[in-house]
Amino acid sequence: MIFYLHGFDATSPGNHEKMRQLQFIDSDVRLLSYSTMHPKHDMQQILNQVARQSTPAEVQKPLFIGVGLGGYWAERIAFLTGGYSVLINPNLWPETTMQGKIDRAEEYQDIATKCVTQFREKNQGNALVILSRQDQLLDVNAIDDCLNAYYQVHFDEQQSHKFSQLSPWLATIKQFYAAKLLVSPVI
Repeated sequence: MIFYLHGFDATSPGNHEKMRQLQFIDSDVRLLSYSTMHPKHDMQQILNQVARQSTPAEVQKPLFIGVGLGGYWAERIAFLTGGYSVLINPNLWPETTMQGKIDRAEEYQDIATKCVTQFREKNQGNALVILSRQDQLLDVNAIDDCLNAYYQVHFDEQQSHKFSQLSPWLATIKQFYAAKLLVSPVI
């Protein structure tokens, strides 16, 4: 099962296309939607959606895939629910990068201070990161510096921030997820 988390532009038609492409990895792809404007409420809403959409009969740990702001949430939600994540151009510091775009950017900093301490060390190896060298919104070198000690980091030379074409990366994502399921197949 794959949970897809959209970025800040929740209504982009590219989200549907990404979900369609992800069906080549797993036919069960589900959208996790959130407001993008109210981070504290978003976290609880996303966790509630995961709980509602998952059943005890499902034995595989889910894969959470997020682009941009969705990458921020995918990493945290996967960690909190025991799943795995793929972070595509993750917006790791929305409290600074989204100033003026959302009402409560400081809530992201609050979430970071209230989350499990050193969660990346505890989550080591459970995420795959794909960064666009052509990302026009985020400093991918700073993201790489922050994450490469904990996760596999790959660079795409062609895509922009929105990462419209997942197809060149589907085999890599599928291989990462399959390897994780071999190690720990039960929730």
